[in-house]
Amino acid sequence: MAKDQLHVLNALDVAKTQWYHFTAIVIAGMGFFTDAYDLFCISLVTKLLGRVYFHVPGSGKPGTLPPRYSSAINGVALVGTLAGQLFFGWLGDKLGRKKVYGLTLMLMCLCSVASGLSFGSNPNSVMVTLCFFRFWLGFGIGGDYPLSATIMSEYANKKTRGAFIAAVFAMQGFGILSGGVFAILISAAFDARFPAPSYEDDPIKSTIPQADFVWRIILMVGALPALMTYYWRMKMPETARYTALVAKNTKQAAADMGKVLNQEIEEEQPQGVEKLGTKTIWGLFSKEFAQRHGLHLLGTASTWFLLDIAFYSQNLFQKDIFSAVGWIPAAKSMNAIQEVYKIARAQTLIALCSTVPGYWFTVFLIDRIGRFAIQILGFAMMTVFMFALAIPYNHWTHPENRIGFVMMYALTFFFANFGPNATTFVVPAEIFPARLRSTCHGISAAAGKAGAIVGAFGFLYLAQNTDPKKTDQGYPPGIGVKNSLIVLGVINLLGLFFTFLVPEAKGKSLEEISRENEDDQEEEPSIV
Repeated sequence: MAKDQLHVLNALDVAKTQWYHFTAIVIAGMGFFTDAYDLFCISLVTKLLGRVYFHVPGSGKPGTLPPRYSSAINGVALVGTLAGQLFFGWLGDKLGRKKVYGLTLMLMCLCSVASGLSFGSNPNSVMVTLCFFRFWLGFGIGGDYPLSATIMSEYANKKTRGAFIAAVFAMQGFGILSGGVFAILISAAFDARFPAPSYEDDPIKSTIPQADFVWRIILMVGALPALMTYYWRMKMPETARYTALVAKNTKQAAADMGKVLNQEIEEEQPQGVEKLGTKTIWGLFSKEFAQRHGLHLLGTASTWFLLDIAFYSQNLFQKDIFSAVGWIPAAKSMNAIQEVYKIARAQTLIALCSTVPGYWFTVFLIDRIGRFAIQILGFAMMTVFMFALAIPYNHWTHPENRIGFVMMYALTFFFANFGPNATTFVVPAEIFPARLRSTCHGISAAAGKAGAIVGAFGFLYLAQNTDPKKTDQGYPPGIGVKNSLIVLGVINLLGLFFTFLVPEAKGKSLEEISRENEDDQEEEPSIV
């Protein structure tokens, strides 16, 4: 039997779009801004670190990070993110969203700055210190996933909820662009102030001593926008749904949301405070949860896992794309600062042309055509383009066909973001009960990050040439790029099929889609 909706929750569901909605998007989105900024800049940083700390005298090529350090710098952040998603997702349901929300942001800001201050007596100790702080940076970033998504979903009205949650995630796009623009500006300024010859002209002087400041500045600046929103995070009231449905304090929920909505909200509820949620006390590992939401959790976790395998694998192609269209000359023809500038410019163009538009297509259309349609479309188009790249792979390797390859590659990124990369973030924040919402989102996100680890590192080995003589140094033979692309196409197709486990949440209240407004008659004791 359905329960009557609480006045405060109904007021949130039917509220018109107001200034506080946009304020919440910016406050919640700044964590993702820092996340994307860090992920974008680390590829620039690793190349510069190789030149600064691992120069090989007499080598015809600039220094590069050893594979163990390159993998570690990226890997520890992903592992930290996975751990943070699980821990803070659980903590957000136990203590409340607000109580731990500021902690994640402060952890990100402190570790971003500390990463730039990584020092040591030798290159190895610098790398170890950097990896240490990047793990805790990832831990803070991981906590922001379930908390930001849950807070935004619980603040939003049901008509535009999907767009608001997607807009929080789309702040990653601004993080990518800001990171690129700042890297362009800082490298241009250093190159103008400290001109240096190319590596092939003078291997030693091509990496100026001041280059050690460049990567540190780039890493640390990412903390500033997030730090500026810390005060406002602390000023945000606890979400009404947590206060009313989990903490059972409808009076406080009505008072908090009355201030936010600038209207008076009645605090009484039809069935009384003492009855609120008393029959839906089953937990995450209960039979009742498995019956109601087990397949939903499998759907959100599996689709995010499969999506991130493909999505993070795609990023490995960027260096080949840049070289194919002539955006980046050979490393030895540039000095260290010029290489940062060229790569930042190329990555910014890719983001501007495909990544960012994909995010905002989702924001504008998610509440019109629904989450399910966008996710199905995204996985379907990613599958089509992946097979179109893989099956005639030899065709795309010819110089005259490389522009077509770039376009197909960009479209794959576009449909990842106008598709499952956004919807896998949105849906887990909508379909689970309030007392388990943050936990379930954290589990789904952690599954995605596990997929990212598989994609980022497994694909490096998988894509190696089948000929042992043609593999990258330190890697065993793989199945080749063509066969790897076919594998990714199959993974995208699996993601499409698992999408059918996820319900549509468009236009429904959170209590309706999670069935929190229903009595659990199975909990009633029976007298025999």
